[in-house]
Amino acid sequence: MEEGILAPVARLDRWLDAVLVVLLVTCSVRYLLRHDLDATAWLVLAGAAVLGAAYLTRRLVADHAAWPYVWIAVVVVLWVILTLVAPSFAWTAVPVAFAVLQVLPFAYAVTVVVVMTAVVSVAWSRITDDLDPTVLVGPVGIAIVTVLSYRALEREARTRQILIDELTEAQSDLAVAQRRSGALAERTRLSREIHDSVGQGLSSITLLLGAAEQDWDRRPAAARQHVATAGVVAREGLDEVRRVVRDLAPADLEDDASGEALPAALGRVAATGAHGVDVQVRVHGEPVGVPPAVASALVRSARGALANVVEHAGATRAVVSLTYLSDEVLLDVRDDGHGFDPTRPGARNGRGRGLDGIRERADDLGGSADIESAPGEGTTVSVRFPLGPEELRG
Repeated sequence: MEEGILAPVARLDRWLDAVLVVLLVTCSVRYLLRHDLDATAWLVLAGAAVLGAAYLTRRLVADHAAWPYVWIAVVVVLWVILTLVAPSFAWTAVPVAFAVLQVLPFAYAVTVVVVMTAVVSVAWSRITDDLDPTVLVGPVGIAIVTVLSYRALEREARTRQILIDELTEAQSDLAVAQRRSGALAERTRLSREIHDSVGQGLSSITLLLGAAEQDWDRRPAAARQHVATAGVVAREGLDEVRRVVRDLAPADLEDDASGEALPAALGRVAATGAHGVDVQVRVHGEPVGVPPAVASALVRSARGALANVVEHAGATRAVVSLTYLSDEVLLDVRDDGHGFDPTRPGARNGRGRGLDGIRERADDLGGSADIESAPGEGTTVSVRFPLGPEELRG
């Protein structure tokens, strides 16, 4: 129940106990050096022992409701009696006063300390012949200033603790917000990847199976080819699902030091995702190896852009261009479809989720994506990523 202004001070109790014991022993020796070992001396020594024993029991009563206040009253009364009988023990006021500051609230602590200081002054005046007002006023003033100083320190310590608690709470809230933001970002990434891999693969399978159903009787060979292609797309889609779950780039794009895997992967995307659209793949510049994450983003962006061409553009022809520049790699997917107005609110909704996913994927990897289109003039989707020194060296 300790709530005084010095209660938070760590390890102060042990020091106060040690200081009091040393002062009691010292004052007892000083008293014996100046007085005979008579009945009064025995009473003084017994009083010193009782005061020391009572003082050392503080931690035993600290957790018992009002007992600390009872304890401090007993200790102060014993000290006052001992000091008035033997002024040599006035020095023990220091640890007793600190105990008062620990246990009592501020207003009560000030009153008790001032009274103790007055007792010290009265005790010392008994062993001096002349009346010296400074013996009374000086210690009282020092006591008041000391208590007020500790009060200011205690308030500063509490203010600092409040700030620390608020900072800790803010850090906890920030950590929760970061976890929530990370979860939302991961959900967005998975949504994008599933749309541009699994979703586009299932769309391709649906179109292929629809074409096979139409050609089943009239052109059985073409129907079988559609079904076979659908099987290939289904297997690739299954592999893609596993890679998305593991957050890996497509396996054929890993460790591509020569730079040949990326154009080949784009060729496969064009072959399996055309569905009646004439798709050409063109490579400009000297191919170099790019990071697997960038290569994967380019392939998925091409897949998503072609899916939009097939499903929304009404195009007959598309060109996939992969350009290696001095400091970046650029992917363009152009179609001759009916186009749209990108500045019109809600215009991209008619082009599916893929365009937003392409832009978000590029932003996540430090690249950029642009969509250029106009009604009746087709659409161009451009994705670019910077290349570092290692990629430029090939």
